[in-house]
Amino acid sequence: MQSGAWALQPVMDMAAAEFRAWQTLLEERTGVVISEQRRAFLQTNLSARMRELGVADYASYYRQVTDGPRGAVEWSTLLDRLTVQETRFFRHRPSFELLERYLRERLQQGLSSPWEFWSVGCASGEEPYSLAITAAEVLRDSEQPELFGVTGTDISLNALSKARDGQYGARKLEQIDTPLGQRYFVAQADGRFKVIPSLAARVCCARLNVLELAKAPMSGMDVIFCQNLLIYFRRWRRREILNRLAERLAPGGLLVVGVGEAVGWQHPDLLPVADERVLAFTRKG
Repeated sequence: MQSGAWALQPVMDMAAAEFRAWQTLLEERTGVVISEQRRAFLQTNLSARMRELGVADYASYYRQVTDGPRGAVEWSTLLDRLTVQETRFFRHRPSFELLERYLRERLQQGLSSPWEFWSVGCASGEEPYSLAITAAEVLRDSEQPELFGVTGTDISLNALSKARDGQYGARKLEQIDTPLGQRYFVAQADGRFKVIPSLAARVCCARLNVLELAKAPMSGMDVIFCQNLLIYFRRWRRREILNRLAERLAPGGLLVVGVGEAVGWQHPDLLPVADERVLAFTRKG
């Protein structure tokens, strides 16, 4: 079959057993659950990649992505298609309003060591840069305006590459207050906007699978944001991830989670923040 004709083929339907096999593979490797409602999403993305490779059926492609080192490379490529990377600057404003209040209170107590922030599931970088901008604004008139660092982690290498590049289209900046946009971004010749070097220097992005948080080097974090990530996991796995994140908080540290993503979860070392617009906790001490 010619490649042009192959590209025009409709999305192949997936047998029930094949769907279960792909569901299991994704959950075992990433924790992400693909429900029956997202079956079309899975089929569309698998089919698109299979067309590029000229692979004719799901079973053959499954063997390809699970076959040793070469399979690992292809798996990484596929993962970029299957991980949802919809994000924006200052996503969920009440969370960032809470963060600003929290940091201003911390500043009043005195700044003895750098603030450490962690964006879990940072996608293409909008959240870690939003954290960095918030910290920079709070510290702007202090004696140590650059005494903070932000780590963004994600499973997608493609998303991390975009985050490190730190360039965004004009529409992305529409979500940012104009003074902040002018202060922290520089217009590029192609119409995009790049994060200023002094802010970019405070942000580091690294690959991390949330199923492997036990191996993560982060500890003593002052602020952890984990928003719109846990919705893709089973409830028991959400609790497991949150427990790991709680362990990584410094005493007095702040954990911010997406509203509705951790219903009923409690931790003996954390206190819920009294703000009904957000889901956040502080570590005792």
